[in-house]
Amino acid sequence: AMEKSYVSMFLLLIVVSCALAKDAGKKDSKDTTAKPKLPQTLSRGWGDQLIWTQTYEEALFRAKHSQKPLMIIHHLEDCPHSQALKKVFAEHKDIQKLAEKFILLNLVYETTDKNLAPDGQYVPRVLFIDPSLTVRADITGRYSNRLYAYEPSDISLLYSNMQKALKLLKTEL
Repeated sequence: AMEKSYVSMFLLLIVVSCALAKDAGKKDSKDTTAKPKLPQTLSRGWGDQLIWTQTYEEALFRAKHSQKPLMIIHHLEDCPHSQALKKVFAEHKDIQKLAEKFILLNLVYETTDKNLAPDGQYVPRVLFIDPSLTVRADITGRYSNRLYAYEPSDISLLYSNMQKALKLLKTEL
């Protein structure tokens, strides 16, 4: 009988520590909600201080009317590759700064727009759309089989692609 209570005691400890961790997480998000103009959940961790659009339609509208390029990140919460890219993206100070010049959208589901999956529906993938609402099929990562995929080690390429999306814009408008 002694052994059984020992085991249940141990399980109880695990449950308690998880609950505490959850509460600690909640507190942090409360403190930062004053900053962003939209609920922080829209960032899904890709940059909590950035302003993210809620839907693809809203993102297109805002890109067109603000004359800013749109950056769309397709990812999944339970995909380790998405998580790894998100971490380096969120921690990259230059990327976070440059991202302010974009209309931003991150999606955990596919849209019905086939232009957003030029070579398939894989995650993570990052596409740029200019204010004329054209997908920039010319701004790609370094994999020929998944053109819009980036790994954490490709973060500087993603950064220069963001610069390219902004530069191309200036010369064409």
